[in-house]
Amino acid sequence: MRLSVEPAGRTEYGPGVLAELPGFVGSLGHTRVFVVTDRGLRGTGIVGRVEQILASAGIEHAVHEDVGPNPSTAELDRGAARLRAFGVAAVLALGGGSALDAAKGISLLAGNPDAAAADADRLWDAGDGLPLIAVPTTAGTGAETNGFGVTEDRCARRKVYIGHSSVKPRIAVLDPELTLGLPARVTAATGLDALVHGIESLASRGSTPFSTAYATQAVTLVGRWLPAAYRDGGDLEARAGLMLGAHLAGHALTLSGLGLVHGIGHALTAHTGTPHGVALAAVLEEVMAFSAPAAATAYEATARALHLPPVPDWAGAAIEAVREISGAIEIKRPLRELGVTRDDLPAIAADAVADAVTKNAPRLPSEAEVTELLEAVY
Repeated sequence: MRLSVEPAGRTEYGPGVLAELPGFVGSLGHTRVFVVTDRGLRGTGIVGRVEQILASAGIEHAVHEDVGPNPSTAELDRGAARLRAFGVAAVLALGGGSALDAAKGISLLAGNPDAAAADADRLWDAGDGLPLIAVPTTAGTGAETNGFGVTEDRCARRKVYIGHSSVKPRIAVLDPELTLGLPARVTAATGLDALVHGIESLASRGSTPFSTAYATQAVTLVGRWLPAAYRDGGDLEARAGLMLGAHLAGHALTLSGLGLVHGIGHALTAHTGTPHGVALAAVLEEVMAFSAPAAATAYEATARALHLPPVPDWAGAAIEAVREISGAIEIKRPLRELGVTRDDLPAIAADAVADAVTKNAPRLPSEAEVTELLEAVY
């Protein structure tokens, strides 16, 4: 086996580390910052804190708050236009996965003035974007670990991947204090996403010893701390453990790729607008059961990472443990409660099979098999 692993970016982790932001900006050789965040984050006080930290250090900055829960290609184009007008700067991605993904696209498009987000497939070979610092305010997506993101082409009703090596965050600033008091439903949805990242990284066709090392520790941390953070949003130890686990899961998926749970999740979100983690939870255990004949070793690793006692059926134990975690965070919903109609199922199945991540699944499904799986959770 021959492996080529690009070194991970710089990670700054710990309660209160956000206060060191000016030094991180300076280390990139910049004195101006373009902050990309979502429309609702200012109400938490986090955007104001960042502005105060930057202003106190004399760092010129602008805040772009035009990012929705599932950012569209049009939103990326608008953000890029504003960044071009602001001028050369470090880009500060602040928020959950949507804001971080959007910031990558905006940075890349700003560095390529003739490009548009709809050209995502051609941007992998484009010129460099502006340098990024990522400050996640949720613990789940792992978007701070890689240079690609997901955006929604609403005309085509599909998710598209946009990215480039130059927009992989140079520095990830992981301050668990930013996640204190995060609503339980958001904790559940983002944390479940991190758990799936770990499990699918272990099971994917692209799994390597490097991704396995990241994913195993990620599953251990997320499995332990997600239910605790859900029960008590002010538990800093739980928040810190969950944030670190999500970060490690992001490193894992960057190396290994994902699988069918994400393929279906992307299709569900594109068709119904369902939050990403909720869409994943709808089918997680069922996809694991479908994949088990081809993923026995991975699911044994999952069970061991969750510190389950030895049993003859490791895969069954892993699936049941995941079911218990989903139950503890009250996230699983039948598809009919997510706005899906039975008539939608074939189209969702077709989109899931066509999604690039599905090709990395340990057991490749047909459209008929995915439709049957969706029927089972309807």
